[in-house]
Amino acid sequence: MALWRAYQRALAAHPWKVQVLTAGSLMGLGDIISQQLVEKRGLREHQTGRTLTMVSLGCGFVDYPDALITNYYLWPAVQLANFYLVPLHYRLAVVQCVAVIWNSYLSWKAHQF
Repeated sequence: MALWRAYQRALAAHPWKVQVLTAGSLMGLGDIISQQLVEKRGLREHQTGRTLTMVSLGCGFVDYPDALITNYYLWPAVQLANFYLVPLHYRLAVVQCVAVIWNSYLSWKAHQF
């Protein structure tokens, strides 16, 4: 919980910077999950450039959950459940967890051959 409180303080003090870094981190984490758990590449076959590209995309599109047309099907359902079922202080964490799952899917889909 201390890490979460530190994140909340940083977010309050520097909202734009923290949102940019969070978005980039979530996109990068999504790509790592895609490469390691879905595609089962292993560390030696991990494409670092691909992960850095996803991080860059995440940093460039801070409001990415609302920016993707395909996400309009997923996001309202998540937000509806989030607002009605999740206590206020956990809502951001829920959205971020869903974002990691969504980013993993996007990375996998974008890099299928």
